[in-house]
This record gives sequence, C-alpha cells and structure tokens, in this order.
Amino acid sequence: MTSSVRSANAFPPNAAFAQEEMDRRKKRLMAILSQGLPTLPNYVLDLNALLSSQSVDLKKVGVVIRTDPSLSAQVLRLCNSALFGLRRRVISIEQAAVLLGTERLRTLVLTCSLMQFAGKRLSNEQLASFWQHSFLSALLSERIARQVDYFEKEQAYLGGLLHDIGQLPLWILVLEEEAKHRPPPPAGWLDDVSMERDYFGMDHCKVGRWMAVDWNFMPSFVDVFECHHSPERAQHDPYLVGIVAAADQFLHTQEATITIAPEGTQLEAPATGTAAEAEGPSFLQKCLPLISETQRHAVMESLQTEYIHLLPLVQIGLASATAAMKDESKPAR
Repeated sequence: MTSSVRSANAFPPNAAFAQEEMDRRKKRLMAILSQGLPTLPNYVLDLNALLSSQSVDLKKVGVVIRTDPSLSAQVLRLCNSALFGLRRRVISIEQAAVLLGTERLRTLVLTCSLMQFAGKRLSNEQLASFWQHSFLSALLSERIARQVDYFEKEQAYLGGLLHDIGQLPLWILVLEEEAKHRPPPPAGWLDDVSMERDYFGMDHCKVGRWMAVDWNFMPSFVDVFECHHSPERAQHDPYLVGIVAAADQFLHTQEATITIAPEGTQLEAPATGTAAEAEGPSFLQKCLPLISETQRHAVMESLQTEYIHLLPLVQIGLASATAAMKDESKPAR
C-alpha cells in the first residue's frame, strides 16, 4: 500500500505537470553537460598525438603522464592488476606503453581521468557496477573483433569501454534530484532508453553523442555511443557498432541474474542459462547480420566461455582500482 501511494505521488497524473518536470530535468542535464562535466585534460590530447604517431617517443609519453601524479599512479595500478594479466610487474610508464601497446595505454589514460571525475560524484556501488559492465564490454568486444576478423581490434576495445559514458551525467542528475527530495526515475530506468527519455527528456545514447562530439572523437565512436542500442542506424562503421552492441546485449542477459559483490568479497560467475543461449543467435543476427549462422553460434559459445573467465578478473581489477582511489582521497596526516 505504501509503495502504491508513493508511486502515485511521485508521478502525478497531470500531463502538463509531468511535461514541465521533464523539461526542467532536461534543462538541468544540458547545464551539467555544458558546465558540470570537465573537458578532456590537455595532456590527453597531447598523449593522443604522441601515441598516434608511427614512431612513438616513449620518453615524451612518460613526461606527459607524469605531469599528473595521480594519473601516473592510477595507470600503474591498473596495469599491474589482474585485469590485464601481465606476467611481470610494470614499474614505469615506458614499460606500460611497451607491454600494453599504445592504444591500450591511451584507453587507460582516458579511463583513469573519467574514473577520477565520476568517483567524486557517484557511490562506490554505482561506480563499480558501471565500470564492471564497461570493462567486460571492452574485453568481450575485443574478442568478438578477433573472431570475426575485424581489423581495428583496439577500437573495438575502446568502443566497448566507453559506449555507456552518457550514463554518467544521468546519474549525476538523479543524485541531485534525490538530494532535493524530488521523485526519482522509475525502477529499472538505467539503460532503458524509453524510460530515460520520459524522465530526462533524452537518453544516454544522445548524451553520449553530445560528449563524443564535444571531445572530438572520431565519427565511428560517435556512432558507437549513439547507436549501440540500434546498430542498424550506424552511419560510419556499422561493423564496429555491431560488435560493441553484441557484447553489450550479451552482458545484459548475464547481468540480469547477478549483483555487484559487497566490498571485500568476490562473486562467482553464474553459469550461462538457456535464456541467454536461446536469445544469443537472435541478438547476434541483429548486431552482426553479415556473419553466417555458424559464425554466430561460434561467437556465442566464445562469449559464454570468455565471460566466465573474465568476470572474476575484472572484479579483482576494479577492487584494486577502487581501493587506490579511496587511499588517494584520504587526507594526508
């Protein structure tokens, strides 16, 4: 009874009032995008230029990264986490560039910057859930790219990592609304583009496109951010968008049955179920229509196997990164 009354009060039947509230939230969201989100730091643009050259100057790369001590520490911590499975410990930025490759290092730099920003606004549980999905999407996108012979495997990794970046401003607005005791979005809103549009006036795909354009990402990544829920609408690189969309949709079939482990604990990966197996070829056909049915089944089998293997590694890596962020946030004695 209580929940019914709360629900009725939270969403008044007056359509004009509901529209007014949605318009207010949309206006605030646009303000967050325009003023509340940081632009990419200058060193990211400098690193992008250095790491994109045919002959990478590792000394210059190290000098640029060391201009931000917190970033340097985060890069080394993440490189040494179980997430990347390196056999030897990385002790310098130059080593990180050699062992991880320039594209992966570029990804880490951007990820660390975003984690530091988001970590100031979101709870540890929200942050862990977001990055667990993001890192798994990145790793699975990379594996799909290998299996279907997509030539830009690092782009698949980066696209998978950042495809949901448009969710972060939505979370910021939700927390603001809660702090002011205003009605929150309905349960299950996250990653439901229809609910997002009804509440925020736009969805995370549109927000992601805005961020990608503002940060001067290449057109194929603008496509990934905007079209990973509708890969058929991609204009620049439909294959890349389809790969990321396939990883994303597969993960949603798995994440429906799991939750983030409490701090200090680790969840076991659930066995893949018949629902995922039955839906697999269907969503893969939508995301990757150009591959054969045999290839789709092979991709699905690979996703199921890799997911069980990767989930514990990602959880360990994120636990390490979260602990590092907490240590950095503690006041010095």
